[in-house]
Amino acid sequence: MFAWRRDVRRFRDDPIPDEIVEQLVATTAFAPSVGYSQPSRFVRVDDGTRRGGIIAEYERCNGEASQRYGGEQHERYVGMKLAGLREAPIHLAVFVDTETARGSGLGRRTMPETLAYSTVLAIHTLWLMARAMGVGVGWVSILDPRVVSRILDVPQAWSFVAYLCLGYPKEEHLDRELVRAGWESDDSSATRLHRR
Repeated sequence: MFAWRRDVRRFRDDPIPDEIVEQLVATTAFAPSVGYSQPSRFVRVDDGTRRGGIIAEYERCNGEASQRYGGEQHERYVGMKLAGLREAPIHLAVFVDTETARGSGLGRRTMPETLAYSTVLAIHTLWLMARAMGVGVGWVSILDPRVVSRILDVPQAWSFVAYLCLGYPKEEHLDRELVRAGWESDDSSATRLHRR
């Protein structure tokens, strides 16, 4: 399961039953959260106008991002598929409620960012459960958080963390897409554990 926890960008158009989406979100309650704050807020984006707004914002941000690269790297960037926004049957925007009273602030006085970290753990838990159920997940990070929050009309205390595309994968690969595209090399031999 861990070897094929990939960022999916190519989805089949088969619908995902509502029960599965609800189960995936419910599973996130098992993720660790600082002080048991459970700060994650999932917004399912079904409205066509809002989806269109997200897609337009992605295209704007992606166009700007592509200008940062020159030469061969620019060509590689432009040729990569970086989102499955048009194909994915389910869109989930994920926010952290920065003003949640749950947990009474336990464990976050010196590190308030642990609320956001808790939300990332919730996303990871959803991602692994999705993979176990045959559902692919893609994280779209080329978005302006302020614009996303405005499009989705969420409370001011909610801070944008991730925009996820969910669907049944069109294809499966053991290697990473960015390695296949030549953007990055495999780092499976990299040293991750350091000692002091």
